[in-house]
Amino acid sequence: MEIKEIWEKDTYLKPFKPVIWRRHQMRLEKAAQVRGSHDRLALAVNNHLYYGVHKTENGWVCREWAPNAVAMYLTGECNGWGKDSSYAFTPIGSGNWELILPPEALHHGQLYKWLIEWPGGAGERLPAYARRCVQDPETKIFSAQVWDPAKPYKWKHGNHARVDHPLIYEAHIGMSAQEPEIADFDWFREKVLPRIARLGYNTIQLMAIQEHPYYGSFGYQVSSFFAVSSRFGTPESFKKLIDQAHARGIAVIMDLVHSHAVKNEIEGLSRFDGTYDLYFHAGARGEHPLWSSRCFDYGKDAVIHFLLSNIKYWMEEFHLDGFRFDGVTSMMYHDHGLGRDFTHYGQYFDGNQDEDAITYLGLANRLIHECNPGAITVAEDVSGMPTLAYPWDMGGIGFDFRMSMGVADHWIKWIKELRDEDWHVGDIFYELTNKRQDEHTISYAECHDQAMVGDKTIIFRLIDKEMYTSMSKDISSLVVDRGIALHKIIRLLSMSTAGDGYLNFMGNEFGHPEWIDFPREGNGWSYHYARRQWSLADNPLLRYQGLELFDRDMIGMAKAQNLYDNAPLPVAQDIGSQVLAFERGRLLFVFNLSPDRSYTDYGLEVRPGKYRCILDTDDPTYGGFGRNDKLAEHFTLEQRGTNMLFLYLPARTAMVFITD
Repeated sequence: MEIKEIWEKDTYLKPFKPVIWRRHQMRLEKAAQVRGSHDRLALAVNNHLYYGVHKTENGWVCREWAPNAVAMYLTGECNGWGKDSSYAFTPIGSGNWELILPPEALHHGQLYKWLIEWPGGAGERLPAYARRCVQDPETKIFSAQVWDPAKPYKWKHGNHARVDHPLIYEAHIGMSAQEPEIADFDWFREKVLPRIARLGYNTIQLMAIQEHPYYGSFGYQVSSFFAVSSRFGTPESFKKLIDQAHARGIAVIMDLVHSHAVKNEIEGLSRFDGTYDLYFHAGARGEHPLWSSRCFDYGKDAVIHFLLSNIKYWMEEFHLDGFRFDGVTSMMYHDHGLGRDFTHYGQYFDGNQDEDAITYLGLANRLIHECNPGAITVAEDVSGMPTLAYPWDMGGIGFDFRMSMGVADHWIKWIKELRDEDWHVGDIFYELTNKRQDEHTISYAECHDQAMVGDKTIIFRLIDKEMYTSMSKDISSLVVDRGIALHKIIRLLSMSTAGDGYLNFMGNEFGHPEWIDFPREGNGWSYHYARRQWSLADNPLLRYQGLELFDRDMIGMAKAQNLYDNAPLPVAQDIGSQVLAFERGRLLFVFNLSPDRSYTDYGLEVRPGKYRCILDTDDPTYGGFGRNDKLAEHFTLEQRGTNMLFLYLPARTAMVFITD
């Protein structure tokens, strides 16, 4: 395969061949530079093994890169938090500092920091490669912690096999608690992991794992890139969770934040050695105007090695099965993609692109697949950058999947702006299937973004305040009936039209009734909205349970029928009747979006044979009205040279049929 296939498959890219070729060459040249004398990137990227605090046969060795420093000390519980000359680092060249200590100098659990002095100033800092950081509950200040457990975790299961079609359960450990508190890895492993397995998802995407000072940042303001967030437990408990997921046949990928870093200086990388641009761009370019964070300079070798080593560390230390890269759009454009609508191809090649960042993303994907050929990578990009999820060897950036982020936006638009009777099945099918055909995609009706305060989940948009009064099965409500029906239809439409995979955010499968609002001053530092009320789905008297059971059977159907092995092929887009039907392999999906019109003997031209229903949103098990006989078999009739299937289509329902 050659790079020219990129513009042969998408002829709109032909005018931009020189740019595509240049970016490809930049990746190849940078990879060769980083690789050096090694055969593979994975052998050359090992900063995490050199820097930080490491126990050796002869004691402890501490190293840090701080080229602007004039002196460095280790200060902590080991020396009364003083500036002790016996804990002073020695410069060893190229901006590197080293401290060698005897075995008795440090022990597991001790808190420590670096004290760095530079021309005209000094400050305490957490090591850039710290693997464990903890926050003082009173002062809220973080310290690094020596981590050398007497019994390191022993893995019992190997990595999960490659997931070709991810069915992703997006989750946040801390807010997985039933009660208003922060949950930990053990809670998630014992209480939530079995639910995910029961629902049938084959991949878990864990958010907010990298250490971050402010809990309410949802993990997106990272301070310590190599440290597991101590709010959720120890590195060993995280490993145990991943190991147990693998035992259940579930892959685990991590939300990786390499798009920016927290602005904090005491516990972050900002002004680490007194210089503002050690890891970041200088001046205004070094600060993100919307996120109030620091922007990495991907053109610096030190940054490339830091971030690539970070990837290798997480993969090797925690046996992760891949990553979802956050904020890829922000990385790839000098203006971070802000205020752009990306309506024409020129916007991907007009000089606004940070080609150093694009080069880094290519190297990151190359490294991940060298470390584990079965790993998967997912890009969060709203711009639609071509070649993003195209293979490295064919000139692409190399992601395995990209998120179809526009799908969720379209659902919000349709729900907010259109009456039910104005939903246009042709537009809906087009927008849900409008994806780059040369790249793999993952769709979702809503992720965590749509659940944050200031926005609304789909179920809240549909039902609103009646969520609080009318979700009991013994209470009649037309508003709730509508919301329950559309919630199932929207999820089935999103999942069944997806390109190569599907994502759901934790709790949304059963229509969790409230938004996400992390503790903050504005809500009295409350955890009430930073949790998941699993008991609602477990209560047989409430209608949440039906939504969860539908989600389970929908996911099970997709897996059992190898849904994504075939593309969706339209059968009917009846705008007047609001009926949409399409085939996908042996499956026939039929949606009647009309709010008040049911159709008897609705005819569809399909392949000849016998059809039986394997999923019906109107099934009473899922909170429906049971208007169809689930056991009925349907046979095509030949009429004027065509094969017609006649079905009863109740209003506001969807069915999935399989043909023998």
